[in-house]
Amino acid sequence: MSKPVVAIVGRPNVGKSTLFNVLAGEMISIVKDTPGVTRDRIYADVTWLDKEFTMIDTGGIEPESKDIILAQMREQAQIAIDTADVIIFITDVRQGLVDADSKVADMLRRSGKPVVLAVNKVDSFEKFMPDVYEFYNLGIGDPVPVSAASRLGIGDMLDAVIAHFPEHEAEEKEDERPRVAIVGKPNVGKSSIINKLTGKQRVIVSDIAGTTRDAIDTNVKYNGKDYVFIDTAGLRRKSKIKEELERYSIIRTVTAVERADVVLVVIDATEGVTEQDAKIAGIAHERGKGIIIVVNKWDAIEKNDKTMKEYENNVRRVLSFMPYAEIMYVSAETGQRLNKLYDMIDMVIENQTLRVATGVLNEIMTEAVAMQQPPSDKGKRLKLYYITQVAVKPPSFVIFVNNKELMHFSYTRYLENKIREAFGFRGTALKFFIRERKEKDQ
Repeated sequence: MSKPVVAIVGRPNVGKSTLFNVLAGEMISIVKDTPGVTRDRIYADVTWLDKEFTMIDTGGIEPESKDIILAQMREQAQIAIDTADVIIFITDVRQGLVDADSKVADMLRRSGKPVVLAVNKVDSFEKFMPDVYEFYNLGIGDPVPVSAASRLGIGDMLDAVIAHFPEHEAEEKEDERPRVAIVGKPNVGKSSIINKLTGKQRVIVSDIAGTTRDAIDTNVKYNGKDYVFIDTAGLRRKSKIKEELERYSIIRTVTAVERADVVLVVIDATEGVTEQDAKIAGIAHERGKGIIIVVNKWDAIEKNDKTMKEYENNVRRVLSFMPYAEIMYVSAETGQRLNKLYDMIDMVIENQTLRVATGVLNEIMTEAVAMQQPPSDKGKRLKLYYITQVAVKPPSFVIFVNNKELMHFSYTRYLENKIREAFGFRGTALKFFIRERKEKDQ
């Protein structure tokens, strides 16, 4: 099931980033070898009680003039309305209620999305409560007093946030249709691929970066099977600032990837694979999704007998953190190999949901340990007791060992390779959790 997305919106200096950092705090999951995860902490995974969600910071506003501040706040609110399941609207008790707050509150109210109104910098409830009541005037529900800096009231705010999460696990189970997100930089041909696959010209495509409007889910029947395509091409506007456009497309990517089973990462063959491609692919990798790297505009490449091999080596080098990802060469223009994508999507989903019997896993592990001794440190040798699969999407395994410290990343990778040799698992990440069991527990 996909995690809900919660976005933070608010004026400059009301404490958005303080709150984001407090919530992300220890909870941010940074994957060491994934590019672009640490540098721009636009999003973080947060767990509160038994609920997990993805939190998004819609952006900082630093301009001087009031008009620009309002324009940018509206922009942020629009991003939040477009992508989030719940919106946290932050205001500042010390500055009081200002005009920009009311205008943004109107937008949020009209959107019909659930909004939690947080009044920040309330370091003393006794002293500030009369000022907090003023925020009832925004007409978007009860203000929740918090202090991000002193960490007061955060629990109440999160309770209010998760109260809006849909209780829809039952419905989701019935919807067995594979969900496929199409992601990539602007202008790599995402919309053209969707148009070709769905046979509809429903996304306006033009050559100006960022002109496609509106992400729409498209249902497609192919060979009697239903698929849902989630399109991230939708940038609502042309931004003058490159960083902003990039931030917006990363937010769109995170929310689309969150809802998908399989992610098609589209790369422009004529441009080659770039840092930005790696950043976008990293989001899908971090979230354990099925991944197919789709090299588009392949018809525009001058080829000889070595072209594909060289190209593949290059893609594998830049995306070295996901060696399991499948690669396909297509052309949305000519339709070359596009229908093969359906078979590839089916195969990746099969691998994402594959369950391996515990007995078989333990045989593979025993054999692997016999072939390559586990590492030891200061006379202590790692012992592996038992392995079992605990989840699918992505396939996740727990390994019980005598000492977690001795279980090096490289040995986990070695076991992963052995499991992949036996079962393939092409196109999907595998997750491993190492648990310690003392000798006497055996």
